Amino acid sequence: MFEAVPAFIPVLGRLLLGGAFVFAGLRNLGSMPFLTDALRARGVPLASLVLMTGIAIQCVAGLLLILGLYSAFAALALIAFLIVATLIFHNFWDYQGEERVAHLNGVITNTALAGSFLLALAIG
Repeated sequence: MFEAVPAFIPVLGRLLLGGAFVFAGLRNLGSMPFLTDALRARGVPLASLVLMTGIAIQCVAGLLLILGLYSAFAALALIAFLIVATLIFHNFWDYQGEERVAHLNGVITNTALAGSFLLALAIG
């Protein structure tokens, strides 16, 4: 359909995708007490360490994507992050009604994000 993709399109895509994860990671820094308690409630051992690792992955891998450095590594790290975060925080099968819908939407969103990282891997 398009003969040539303008040079700014991949840069914009990296900025939007990576930027979303940097923003989310920084936002999670401000919610550490709540998120640590949520991890503990889900039975996650070493909840604080797990949370800090997740935030570091979000911020570092997101920044690497924005900069176009080690993009394949960053995409794979964020896919792994999404899988773990989805299993821990979006256990829709444990909910009913509106809460179930909200968690299922989280699963769908994270699945779509993982798909975007797979596309990023495929096109370099």
